[in-house]
Amino acid sequence: MGPRPRVVTTFEPEKIIQPIYTGGDVALDRHARVLATCLGDEALLTDLRNGTSLARIEGEPSMTSITFSLLRTLKPHTSPVITVTVDDTGTLLATGSTDGAIKIWDINGGYVTHTFRGQNGVISALVFFATEEPEPDVLRSLNHKKRQNKARKSIGHGSVNRDASKIYLASGSEDGKIRIWNLAMSRSVAALDSHVSVVRALEFSSSRNVLVSGSRDKTVILWDTLTWKADKVIPVFESIESAGFLGQTLVYTGGETGRIRLWQTSNGREVTEEQQLGSEGDGIVNILQNPFLECLLCIRADQSLTFYSSSSLTGPVSSESTIKPLSMFRRISGTHDEIIDLAYVTTQRSLLALATNSEDIRLVLLEPEGSKSSSPTANSYFGSDIALLKGHEDIIICLDVDWSGCWLATGAKDNTARLWRIDHANGLYEQYAVYTGHAESIGAISLPTRPPSLESAAHSDPLSNPPTFVMTGSQDKTVKRWSVPKPQDSTSGKNHSRALYTRKAHDKDINAISINGSSTLFASASQDRLVKIWSTEEGEAQGVLRGHRRGVWSVRFAPNDMPNISGTGGPASARQGLILTGSGDRTVKIWNLADYSCIRTLEGHTNSVLKALWMPPPPPSDSTAKPAKYPVQIASAGGDGLIKIWDASTGETACTLDNHSDRIWALTANPESHMLVSGGGDSIVTFWKDTTSSTLAATAAASTARVEQEQQLQNYIHRNNYREAITLALSLNHPARLLSLFQTVADHNPPEEGSLSGLKAVDEVIASLADEQLLELLKRVRDWNTNARTATVAQRILNVVIRSYPSAQLAAMKGKGWKEVVDALRAYTERHYQRVEELIDESYLVEYTLREMEEVL
Repeated sequence: MGPRPRVVTTFEPEKIIQPIYTGGDVALDRHARVLATCLGDEALLTDLRNGTSLARIEGEPSMTSITFSLLRTLKPHTSPVITVTVDDTGTLLATGSTDGAIKIWDINGGYVTHTFRGQNGVISALVFFATEEPEPDVLRSLNHKKRQNKARKSIGHGSVNRDASKIYLASGSEDGKIRIWNLAMSRSVAALDSHVSVVRALEFSSSRNVLVSGSRDKTVILWDTLTWKADKVIPVFESIESAGFLGQTLVYTGGETGRIRLWQTSNGREVTEEQQLGSEGDGIVNILQNPFLECLLCIRADQSLTFYSSSSLTGPVSSESTIKPLSMFRRISGTHDEIIDLAYVTTQRSLLALATNSEDIRLVLLEPEGSKSSSPTANSYFGSDIALLKGHEDIIICLDVDWSGCWLATGAKDNTARLWRIDHANGLYEQYAVYTGHAESIGAISLPTRPPSLESAAHSDPLSNPPTFVMTGSQDKTVKRWSVPKPQDSTSGKNHSRALYTRKAHDKDINAISINGSSTLFASASQDRLVKIWSTEEGEAQGVLRGHRRGVWSVRFAPNDMPNISGTGGPASARQGLILTGSGDRTVKIWNLADYSCIRTLEGHTNSVLKALWMPPPPPSDSTAKPAKYPVQIASAGGDGLIKIWDASTGETACTLDNHSDRIWALTANPESHMLVSGGGDSIVTFWKDTTSSTLAATAAASTARVEQEQQLQNYIHRNNYREAITLALSLNHPARLLSLFQTVADHNPPEEGSLSGLKAVDEVIASLADEQLLELLKRVRDWNTNARTATVAQRILNVVIRSYPSAQLAAMKGKGWKEVVDALRAYTERHYQRVEELIDESYLVEYTLREMEEVL
């Protein structure tokens, strides 16, 4: 007989892709290596070179490579703080709140140096700057040396090397006004009143003594800091969220249209070429400039972060020429939002395609190629964004991949399906075909999974041989089969294909479609609680699966080479046809296509089953081919946030996986590594590794070690090595062996002179126990003390403990359950002493009775 097939029973999260930014402020260190982001009510530090988390502040304790501690908390504002800025020396902090108050802080000292009031509404922008030449009014007010020294000291210890009369703070508010505050005079020296909406950006150029401001009134203004007059007003025709200087002659802007635009400061002309308007999610909310890396970090409304290179701007731009827009060299997804669907792509399954509640497909790297880079511009680590597949105009609902992983099909709420060609080796991710014809959203899509013969050109070059057809199902209650154009037709622009046939399939929305392994049948699952089987070629209905009490969310054909399983009516073969379904009635069902009957129902989820799939065969333990027979297992994911692994033959749950806090929409398995990947509404993608082999090995090793330790314990007891025997019995959690040992010691006759337990060696062992061992011993004594037959031994050991340890040491002991142990010992000990006192009283009566009987006799 061959070895017994291995049953998968344990999975552990090996890797996790989780959000790093969910809105708020973003900061970048000087060398562009560490990114600081807001994640809910936490601050997260991320290493941009490898994507690892360095620290998580104000959240759950986590293992990080940076140790940090809270130094100071500043809370004098009476309303929420909206914006903050730090001066270039790192010694002054300015905070602006919703009530229009501004406070300047000495960071080292932790105290307020200035409080400014006068602006109406929310403070929306702040910036420190120092002018080359101080304002004339400021010089006249500081001509007295004593007053000047006093002003210098009032702005913090770190700023004493700078002339206090030249340090300013510019603030912008939601009423469109900008105020200039002189820190030496502690008052406003200028009020700039030209914007008519919220001021979102302020930046100062020390080389030109110019302040730039950007506003949601769709203008950018350059201010002369000597006269505080508007030097130039630039209409940009979009709401501005960020603006600043780039080089000596350019100003950059970013706003609601999602474009980084460059403007000449001399004439206010835009020098970047015309750019396509971005979508609502592409809107820019902030731009950070990093001179070290010569780049701009752009924070967008969809909570993504994009890096643009500014190194090409080596010289001045002529007054008439234009330049190409800044090139993006890296993209980071702050959060993937709600994961609706996912799939492995490429022949090596090295990328993961994510449908993330948006109109774009995100491709994420899973297996970095080559050596790890230490550059901040590197984008080749696990979980890094590789590309965006743009083309859909509304949220993508479903996706599927062919046998090779090179072709990806997507369906969206824009009523179209699209076919994508994934050529990762050459960095090409392009749209191949568009399918238009459904009247409503496409909620189900499927590609044939049957691989071509090994000798065919389609097998050796899948990129040049697209799938033969695409199946789609829609909320318009129809299914369609689409032809796939030849590569020559696609390159010539004939990529809009016509449906080969359309069938009215269901009475409600279609949620899922699956094509069988031979591509002769396909199944459609709907909210009408039915699953229908169709012929692929003619589109004729072959059968109906009835039994679910609510809408069916998932359907999947069994692989042709899957072993037989046991059903309620006997064995069932995958060659005859098996189908797996998951429904809103919280059940998973297995159906036999021989008679369209349900052969097993799996119950255990507490919410809708949103995804169900057949687990691939477990990876072989050696280099031999995969076994012909293996235990067939099923994975299901539900709205309860759990993944369950089932034994298909018995219907029992093998294990339950829990790492999501919201419903799980997406579930797939790697056919080679047997790894499960799940994604849900909590924006987390979890990679589950099959740990059964290591678990079994660890269990076997632990069992062997325990047997050896038990034998060693017997040897210690036989050799009267009480110290080792007691210590080992405590560590092995053998209360019966420990009780037997102490019983033997207590019955030692005669007891050793001066011994409390009966043997001095045992007294010494008990007196030298560590606190953890002593607590474990007292727990055993507590249990023995509750039984009158073992209470004598318990009291003797308790007596040894009390006499061997100072009361102060016992009182200072801390441990889990220490108080409960003491309370239980006291209660039962008092009960035993009460019983002894009652026996003594009764003995007096017996003694009196015997004495009286002797006198009579």
